[in-house]
Amino acid sequence: MQFSKALALSAVAATVMASSAAHADGHAYKGPDLSGQTVTIAGPWLTADEENFNNVVAAFEAATGADVQYAGSDSFEQQIVIDVKAGSPPNLAAFPQPGLAANLAADGGLVSLGSDAADWVRDNYAAGSSWVDLGTYANANGEDEFYGFFYNVNVKSLVWYVPENFEDAGYEVPTTMEGLIALTEQIVADGGTPWCVGLGSGDATGWPATDWVEDIMLRTQSPAVYDQWVSNDIAFNDARVVNAIQTFGQFVRNSDNVDGGSAAVATTDFRDSPKGLFSAPAKCYMHRQASFIPAFFPEGVEVGEDADFFYFPSYESKDLGNPVLGGGTLMAMTKDSEGARAFMEYLQHPMAHEIWMSGAGFLTPHMGVDLSKYSSATLRKQGEILQNATTFRFDGSDLMPGAIGAGSFWKGMVSYTSGESSQSVADTIQASWDAIK
Repeated sequence: MQFSKALALSAVAATVMASSAAHADGHAYKGPDLSGQTVTIAGPWLTADEENFNNVVAAFEAATGADVQYAGSDSFEQQIVIDVKAGSPPNLAAFPQPGLAANLAADGGLVSLGSDAADWVRDNYAAGSSWVDLGTYANANGEDEFYGFFYNVNVKSLVWYVPENFEDAGYEVPTTMEGLIALTEQIVADGGTPWCVGLGSGDATGWPATDWVEDIMLRTQSPAVYDQWVSNDIAFNDARVVNAIQTFGQFVRNSDNVDGGSAAVATTDFRDSPKGLFSAPAKCYMHRQASFIPAFFPEGVEVGEDADFFYFPSYESKDLGNPVLGGGTLMAMTKDSEGARAFMEYLQHPMAHEIWMSGAGFLTPHMGVDLSKYSSATLRKQGEILQNATTFRFDGSDLMPGAIGAGSFWKGMVSYTSGESSQSVADTIQASWDAIK
């Protein structure tokens, strides 16, 4: 373990004490005696994330006497496959994409957690059935089993804005999609530009538009239809998908709606696109992007003061609840042991979430946590969005085969914003699906 045990225990001591105090009613984590046992964990967490996870690990070690060895890697996805095939996997693995976990489950490389674990997730996570679905895969015999639950997630269904600009113009944060569309039209009528949008991302140009379409699919269709679309059980050129693309076009194919006009959408780098929010006068009023985007705000901008966000709203008229699009890491078992099962049970305890919540870069749908434990108002607000979700779905393009999700879908959205029809774009993407079947 690269992070020394002594340093980890020292760094987390105050956090563990605080967490125990917070659970002084008898709900502090009390694990089994695992003295002499070793639990190995592999995952993608490095630098600050690794330090935060090691704080979580240290609390488990202090409670059980186990020795937990975490190995983080930026090539985790390749290494875990090698280790499983070689018969030397870690006990647990944190998968940044469920597709890889599903592949390993089908090859017999994961250990089922059983129906009790699935029931726990269903009962204790907001939109619990969504999380059960995301952790359920076909085993080597083609039978569905529950293999893992999400620990540390992120939210993509966000719209960023400058509160001062809204206040000066007399605009209010919309709470429905109908309201968001009406606000878009009102800003144009007032002589302003509603949106900043940029799809540029080098070889990955186009991916921001796929997030828009995914969010819109969740707001216009049921979760089941979304899943069928992602797996191509309904065609990409199905009328429901074409409609979602056209709805995205409502926002970006009208040059009055977008900073620089619709022709600039495909060529503007996504990292530069939110900067128009902060110019004087503002070049745009809103920017739809995931929780990471403040990293690309101008220096000195403080989220919560100079910038804020609101939930990308659902349609009041469609009665589809509050869907949330995002991503996250799935914790699964790759080698069974008493210690491994105890650690998975520990991750069900609120304290295992609250320790990382007090740091940074962590969100959880666990309904048993104390939201005040989040280290900032920004994270707490995003945590509340997760808590209020009625459906959660993983980024669809990340679940599609690479040739589609990171290929024809990206390229097709660039073509669409550049003037190609939604039907033509959808037909081309479906043809790429057909070519790999």
